[in-house]
Amino acid sequence: MNIQEALAYGRSQLTPTSPTPQLDARLLLEHLLNVSHSYLIIHHDQPLTVKQEDNFRQLVTRASQAEPIPYIIGHAPFFDFELRVAPSVLIPRPETEQLVELAVNWAKAHEAGRPLTAVDVGTGSGCIAIALARFLPDVQVTAVDISLEALAIAQQNGEQLASNRIQFCQSNLLQAVRQPIDLIVANLPYVTSGEWQSLADGVKLHEPALALDGGVDGLELIRQLLQQATTKLRPDGAIFLEIGWQQGEKAQQVAQAHFPDAEITILPDFAGHDRFVKIVNH
Repeated sequence: MNIQEALAYGRSQLTPTSPTPQLDARLLLEHLLNVSHSYLIIHHDQPLTVKQEDNFRQLVTRASQAEPIPYIIGHAPFFDFELRVAPSVLIPRPETEQLVELAVNWAKAHEAGRPLTAVDVGTGSGCIAIALARFLPDVQVTAVDISLEALAIAQQNGEQLASNRIQFCQSNLLQAVRQPIDLIVANLPYVTSGEWQSLADGVKLHEPALALDGGVDGLELIRQLLQQATTKLRPDGAIFLEIGWQQGEKAQQVAQAHFPDAEITILPDFAGHDRFVKIVNH
């Protein structure tokens, strides 16, 4: 089996279970051979060794059983960088890049006359905190998570991608954060109990329930965070949250209950679904 034949084999095996079988096969082979996409194209007729072929078949089998590709290859893209991921952290999604962009735009327009403080709550892989640190070089960034396993991965990513820019801390939401906060950004668990069974197997069977399960209405942790934020957010600070696409109206009510004087906006993702809550304190 050469590279071209291996890609064709992977594509055919993954077509029944994956919406992107060609890409998946390519990522698995790049990972196995430790080469780039362009290498696969240029050396398409290079034969695989017997061991490489056997290992590739094993990787394809794992992927065909709904194990997410980022967990198999150990990394996932976010903006222009690659994050180490493992089953103890959620795989970053494109929607979360939008969440970061909203927060960055607010921070750039916010004149405080001093360095801003930002907290990424439930950091997981560290994707939000790292992006904030890279896009906002003057902002003091803290990343918190209740999971020590997640924090270990976030710290590794932080050291590689935003060295000495982020303070990592184990915390139940904001409990361990002492300083006043200008900006809170969070992609907390928001899957409702009713939605859990309908999740794709790749998510339900492999990604961490701790990072997904948002309780009966999906807003349990968001309520707890907002309650804590009432005493920690600066008077002119802001909160940006990612929510489920059917939670906009309820999330707005929850936010209004905790921050009755704030300007609260529900914003759509690229698909046009309610996806983000923007709370600007006054």
